[in-house]
Amino acid sequence: MSTPVGSRPALSWVVNISVLLLVALWTLPTFGILVSSLRDKDQLAVSGWWTALTASERNVVARAAPPENATLEDGRYVLTGNVFEDGSGKAVGFGISSRAPSAFAVGESAELRDGGMLTVEASGDYTITYAEQPEPGRGQRIFVSSVEPPRFTTENYKNVLFSEGLGKSFINTMTVTIPATVIPILIAAYAAYALAWMEFPGRALLLAAIVGLLVVPLQMSLIPLLRFYNTIGIGKSFIGIWLAHTGFGLPLAIYLLRNYMAGLPREIIESARVDGASDFEIFRKIILPLSFPALASFAIFQFLWVWNDLLVATVFLGNNEEQLVLTGRLRELLGSRGGNWEILTASAFVAIVVPILVFFALQRYLVRGLLAGSVKGG
Repeated sequence: MSTPVGSRPALSWVVNISVLLLVALWTLPTFGILVSSLRDKDQLAVSGWWTALTASERNVVARAAPPENATLEDGRYVLTGNVFEDGSGKAVGFGISSRAPSAFAVGESAELRDGGMLTVEASGDYTITYAEQPEPGRGQRIFVSSVEPPRFTTENYKNVLFSEGLGKSFINTMTVTIPATVIPILIAAYAAYALAWMEFPGRALLLAAIVGLLVVPLQMSLIPLLRFYNTIGIGKSFIGIWLAHTGFGLPLAIYLLRNYMAGLPREIIESARVDGASDFEIFRKIILPLSFPALASFAIFQFLWVWNDLLVATVFLGNNEEQLVLTGRLRELLGSRGGNWEILTASAFVAIVVPILVFFALQRYLVRGLLAGSVKGG
């Protein structure tokens, strides 16, 4: 069937394919993080998540027992052991130098500097034999190239969930996020109603200023705002960060809610005024119930932004153990180098549990509120 704008089936295909691509772009990385969070940390460090179900090859460095531990067997001194700490893995080659970790095939013998002969089997079992009693010293380093089966573990989540102070940081994050979401919604709802339905001088200029604030980077105001907070005595406090998040979120909140409220049927508002309803009664009994989709849309955005925030929380709360938020606590778990990928991936899923619950609880209002707030105006 053809329409004035083109073929409906062709347009439907384009829309469906675009949606599938967007879903894939979001789902695949998330799935990769989930798989990585359940992998063994040694395998995660050397291979990508897409290899999680296949055997992985890596180099293992082990140190044999000291030579003085050798036992006399059939006229020779023998040391035995296994290069794998957990006893799992399959050796495909070994060496006695880091420059050639697979110089010898499993089952072959390599001559050591102290006169011993080293043999490594595929199971990882090694044997060092000496013709004479060896001198005391450090154990021989053994380099092994191994193929290991896929290993999955919940240890990564245990390290994150049972880390010291995580519960306190979770409470701190809730203490920051809930007021920093509710306060700007309350203020923005009143301001949006005034800009949409109340006549007063300078309304257009005020609306233009709010739109202009949408493009101002918040990073520009962090240090001046912190200095002001310190001057009036609310620096490094929850009140300070609530006010900061409120200020940073108000321009978007007012813009979305004002556009949504301006698109509501004028007849309802005028009928209420004819019946003698005040602006406050119209706002409370008519505008707020009808504007719930827009309120929910902004609540999702603000909640996600504040919950995942690290920069603003670090500036206005610092790294005090008593006020450290969840993102700050998870950052501390990574250490100074940030190379603990198993902690990073597990932390990501621990941090997004609450935002996901909030999103799915309110997601049915998200599209309605955004579309109405972005295309309607008054």
